[in-house]
Amino acid sequence: MSTTATVGPRVVAGPAAPAPRPPRRRLRPGTIGRIAILAVAVFLTLGPVVWTVWTSFRPQVAGLGIDPGFGAYVDVFAQVDVWLLVWNSVLVTALCAFGQMATAALAGYVFARVPFRGSGLVFGVVLATMMVPLQVTIVPVFMLIRGMGLSDTLLALILPAIPTAFGTFLMRQYFLGLPGELAEAAAIDGAGPLRTFTSVYAPLAAPGLAIVGILAFNYHWNEFFRPLILTISEENFTLPLGLVSLQGNLGTGSMATVLAGVVISMIPALLVFVIGQRPLREGLTAGAGK
Repeated sequence: MSTTATVGPRVVAGPAAPAPRPPRRRLRPGTIGRIAILAVAVFLTLGPVVWTVWTSFRPQVAGLGIDPGFGAYVDVFAQVDVWLLVWNSVLVTALCAFGQMATAALAGYVFARVPFRGSGLVFGVVLATMMVPLQVTIVPVFMLIRGMGLSDTLLALILPAIPTAFGTFLMRQYFLGLPGELAEAAAIDGAGPLRTFTSVYAPLAAPGLAIVGILAFNYHWNEFFRPLILTISEENFTLPLGLVSLQGNLGTGSMATVLAGVVISMIPALLVFVIGQRPLREGLTAGAGK
C-alpha cells in the first residue's frame, strides 16, 4: 500500500523591510532665534582670540611663498626678558591670590559667625569700598607706598591688593549658608571661634575659597594699571606691562610680534582656568544650592 505525501509551497524569506525613519524635528522660530543669538555671542567672544592667534603666526616679511611660523614668538624672547616678566607676574599674582583667600575667609567668617557690636555698619563700609573706582584710590595708595619706602618694588603691587571687599562679601554669604549647628557642636566640645573656623568651617568653605583664588588670579595676572603707576624699573615689570615695549616707538613694532606676546600671556591664565574649572563650577553650584 503506497501513501502519497503532499508538500506545501516553500516560503523563501526575502530581505527585511527597512525600519521607518523617525520624522525630522522642525526647528521652531524661537529655537532658531536662540541659536542665532548664541552664534553671534560665540563669534564676538572667540573671534578676537582666533584672530590674535592666527595673526601671531603670520610671516614677518611679506614675500614670495613664506609660510606662517614661530618667527614672531622668537622675536618676543629676543626683545624682552620673558622669563623675568613671567616670574614677576607669577609671584605677584600668587601672593595676591593667596592673600585674598586668607583675608576673605577670615573676614567673611567673622561677619557671618562672630557677632559683635557694629558688625552691620562695618560690613556696610567694606561693601561701600566696592563702589570706589581704582583710579580714585591710586594716588593715596601711591603716597602710602612711597611713605613706607616700598616704591618701585613688587611689594607695592602685593600689599594693597590683599584686602578684598568682594571676596569678603562672597565668603560671608558662603559661611551663612553653612549649618549653624556645627558651631554649636564645636562650642560644646570646647572649641573657640578660631578653632571652629580652622577645623570645621574652613574645610567646608574650600569651594568658595577656590572661587576667590581663581578670580583673583585672573584679575591680577592681566592687571596693567597698577603696575604702570607703582613700578618704574624694568626688572619689576609684570608681563602685561613688559610686553608694551614690543609695540616699538609710536606703535611701529611688528603686529605679529605684539600679538605673539599676547598669546604667551594668555597661556598661564588658560591653564589655571582649565585646572580650576571643576572647583569653580562646584563652588558656584554649592553656593546656588545653599
